[in-house]
Amino acid sequence: MSAGTFYGIGVGPGDPELLTLKAAGVLSRCRHVFVPKAKIGADSVALEIARQHIGKDAVVHELLFPMLTDREELSRHWADAAAQIALVLQAGDDACFLTLGDPLLYSTYIYLLRELKRKLPAANVVTVPGITSFCAVAALTQFPIGEGKQPVTIVPTADDLEPVRRAIATGGTVVLMKIGDRLQDILNLLEETGLIGRAVFVARAGQEGQQIETDLRKLKQADAKAGYLSIILVHADERSAQ
Repeated sequence: MSAGTFYGIGVGPGDPELLTLKAAGVLSRCRHVFVPKAKIGADSVALEIARQHIGKDAVVHELLFPMLTDREELSRHWADAAAQIALVLQAGDDACFLTLGDPLLYSTYIYLLRELKRKLPAANVVTVPGITSFCAVAALTQFPIGEGKQPVTIVPTADDLEPVRRAIATGGTVVLMKIGDRLQDILNLLEETGLIGRAVFVARAGQEGQQIETDLRKLKQADAKAGYLSIILVHADERSAQ
């Protein structure tokens, strides 16, 4: 018996219509669909985006990936998830794993794939790219990401905003991801550097509760959770135009 194929599928940022034709085709014929969840009882955003394309006879498996900083505990979750997928593949069935945006950009899929390859080094893997959240944000706000030969720098924000400062100094366009509860610190930095007027903010792009803001000063009094699932695009070069 030949082993099945493992498909990593990027479902895009949130709008179900932004799922690619290839992703929809694979989902329609895959018998086992694995979806990530941050906690027990929570809904999987990726599953809701892709649900209409999943075959009626498919089995949906929920994988728990809690929002933790303990790398050792996270590794146990990745290993457990990889073991579940390996069983399906070894039985000769294909398996799909859904992830927001693109599978190879700041995605749980990266760690899951590494674990799976440790368990099944010869596994047949197909990664289906998805539209990234920052590309969706650019489209929603008509904000050019790359112009001419100007650089584009993607920064996952952290408590230390020094990487953001360095990216801004590089010029071009800066894409700020994984903002979370650091929104106010980032707004203060953009105000300090004189770039707050050359930035846009979008939270939950394409999803229920989508928020678009082109005047970031209005976010100064925003709820602490406003930065969740959000992106800020910044034109750090004076020659860039919105």
